[in-house]
Amino acid sequence: MADDYLVRIGKLIRDARQHRGWTQTQLAEALGTSQSAVNRIERGNQNISLEMIARIGEALDSEIVSLGYAGPMHLRVVGGRRLSGAIDVKTSKNACVALLCASLLNKGRTVLRRVARIEEVYRLLEVLNSIGVRTRWINDGVDLEIVPPAELDLAAIDADAARRTRSIIMFLGPLLHRLDRFMLPYAGGCDLGTRTVEPHMIALRRFGLDIAATEGQYHAVVDRSVSPDRPIVLTERGDTVTENALLAAARHDGTTVIRNASSNYMVQDLCFFLEALGVKVDGIGTTTLTVHGVPTIDVDVDYFPSEDPVEAMSLVAAAVVTESELTVRRVPIEFLEIELAVLEEMGLDHDRTPEYFADNGRTRLVDLTVRPSKLEAPIDKIHPMPFPGLNIDNVPFFAAIAAVAQGKTLIHDWVYDNRAIYLTDLNRLGGRLQLLDPHRVLVEGPTRWRAAEMMCPPALRPAVVVLLAMMAAEGTSVLRNVYVINRGYEDLAERLNLIGAQIETFRDI
Repeated sequence: MADDYLVRIGKLIRDARQHRGWTQTQLAEALGTSQSAVNRIERGNQNISLEMIARIGEALDSEIVSLGYAGPMHLRVVGGRRLSGAIDVKTSKNACVALLCASLLNKGRTVLRRVARIEEVYRLLEVLNSIGVRTRWINDGVDLEIVPPAELDLAAIDADAARRTRSIIMFLGPLLHRLDRFMLPYAGGCDLGTRTVEPHMIALRRFGLDIAATEGQYHAVVDRSVSPDRPIVLTERGDTVTENALLAAARHDGTTVIRNASSNYMVQDLCFFLEALGVKVDGIGTTTLTVHGVPTIDVDVDYFPSEDPVEAMSLVAAAVVTESELTVRRVPIEFLEIELAVLEEMGLDHDRTPEYFADNGRTRLVDLTVRPSKLEAPIDKIHPMPFPGLNIDNVPFFAAIAAVAQGKTLIHDWVYDNRAIYLTDLNRLGGRLQLLDPHRVLVEGPTRWRAAEMMCPPALRPAVVVLLAMMAAEGTSVLRNVYVINRGYEDLAERLNLIGAQIETFRDI
């Protein structure tokens, strides 16, 4: 290898290690080598084999290192095992990415506690770092410190990282207060069909933001003379649309009323964070939000994002599908009440502790114990609705749950163009799912799961549903290229192994 090539590899490894919050000594221990050897590798002063690069990528769980050298990550699942014990719900993926975007509002130091260590967060950190924001993992890599520069360098933005996350669209709200003109790469993320950004544009035009989309870029121009002169009515009650409007309103010098707003979990967490920044928000938890903006925000803030109700639903579904008794701790119950009501109707045996508060002091949590149950298909169809309805992201888990219930269940996933299609991947594992149209799936149970080798669906929640079915299937299954799962779940395989699963991570070399 040429010396400059070794230097580039060393820099990738160093950056990946720092993203994980590890010291050189910690990486050395994971590799069974010395700290001085890791130091030489990172400085480009030591020859390194493809096998060692693969081992480093696996230790750091870093697609940065693995993509060009070791190939994608796969999972080997030995199914038919019962889960047991207890597992804690991690902090919310969707709240954490919103708060990372919201940190651009603040000139001071932001510390986010127990941030989800997931690929979606890593991609946003790469984008933030590329435009001059200083970020570092602190307290043994548990918490994240964010310090913005006096001036952002949008010209240096990491376009590749930006295109791999749809969350980049939430930069629009904060940036319109900092720059008169800027460009952002098109938003990416899951393959869920056409997801228009027009509702974002409708809301943000009221703050003077005009967007032209050409050649893979959003070209933004801000007219400072424009401000909302009447309530903003969102044309869709979307989570990210509401968050973008909130981010724009937070530093608008005046009062902004947002109607038809989402009141979902990540929106509430963002509102709590804005209040910590000194922005008063009336109507949190309702569809009408009144934001009393402040033109300058310069505070040192310390905030605990709340737990993730969709991860909680994933873990409940894991227990149901594998016929296990499992306690899921720190469940944000306000955002799972409809799901649990449907499961009770289906015959789920479970109980819950009295409510207690999350570390943000606002979100209500319970510990939930699920037991093996004889489930019956629900009388009504499973369909999502804006909060407080059944969560859009929780719909796919009902495909796996319905597959183990007696009878036929109709699932109507009306929000996304083609997510329901991916649910039929369960047929490869023994499921009986009939696609009625791009939005409706008929699931017949109970299912005798069987092991299979298959590619991971390109959408996050259907991918996890496939993994859960593999955990229930007797024999050994292989799920290939699981990057999409790592986008939204922190150490999912390792954590499931701690409660009785048998999942091995591996790469092709």
